[in-house]
Amino acid sequence: MSERVEPAERLLDLVIALANTPHRMTKSQIRRGVNGYADAKNDAAFDRMFERDKDALRTLGIPIVTLTDAAHEDDIGYRIDTDSYDMPAVAFTPAEVGALSLAAEVWQDSTLSAQSRRALTKVRAVSELEDAALHAGLALRVRGPDATFGALLDAISDRITVRFTYRAANTGRTKQRIVEPWRLYAKDRGWYLVGHDIDRDAEREFRLSRIVGRVSRIGEPGSVRVPDRARPHREAPIIRATLALRPERASALRARAVEIGSPTAGAGSAPASPQAEVPGPPDRDVIAVDVSDLDLFAEELVGYGDAVLVLDPPRLREAVLARLRPAATLGGRS
Repeated sequence: MSERVEPAERLLDLVIALANTPHRMTKSQIRRGVNGYADAKNDAAFDRMFERDKDALRTLGIPIVTLTDAAHEDDIGYRIDTDSYDMPAVAFTPAEVGALSLAAEVWQDSTLSAQSRRALTKVRAVSELEDAALHAGLALRVRGPDATFGALLDAISDRITVRFTYRAANTGRTKQRIVEPWRLYAKDRGWYLVGHDIDRDAEREFRLSRIVGRVSRIGEPGSVRVPDRARPHREAPIIRATLALRPERASALRARAVEIGSPTAGAGSAPASPQAEVPGPPDRDVIAVDVSDLDLFAEELVGYGDAVLVLDPPRLREAVLARLRPAATLGGRS
């Protein structure tokens, strides 16, 4: 069984084919010769797929012209008007390539890492760059897309409704949601979906890390209409977490603190800010950090081990303990 071709790759292959055809390509030739259209199950599915792709390319400013045969007017073909689509040679300065290289490294553990590496190779191939280490010593890191990212991206491209189980941020309860997907965007080290919630008949946003299980597709491709101004609009509620830190440990957390308690005796003379309300052990420094996602913050805190003790809220403490218990069980085995 052949691997499914991503919509973006199919669009690129269509551009290459229509830009290099001697005269024109008919629909039947496109279906047979352009990578990705073999995924269409029938003629109707192919027609919908091709019409969407034509609209997408024209929206991007790519001039697709329609041609008919002089002898057979019903024999319609397509090509790209390369005379009006010619672009000047692409060139990047060393500083620009350095910035693009740094951006490519953001996708350290995501499904887009291979694509970013290929794109960077092409950029370097057209630039006169001798020193490829312009960004050495710098490192940007964001959380890679969650497991549902690819399925949602495909659903947005195909304009099809999706169904998934979602865990609410405030209660932790799970419920099935049916959504018309519009946009994906990154914020606060996480990815969000913006779309129309069918049951609530309103625009909503969903954090991908709170989607439980797989994303299912509902209905027919092309049925979802994306509004022109579908953008993130709601700020996630801010939750204040109170932590007790071992002296001179967890410096990254200390740098994010909005409140710092008095340091333990003998731990140095750190400046005192307003005292955090929840008292901690006498041998630890108490700080407060504002976060928007307790589950994501719990994953971060686990990495500090016993240097960090969660005092409040209880749900954050339980989320950290839930991640530590399996490790403790493994450590106790002989």
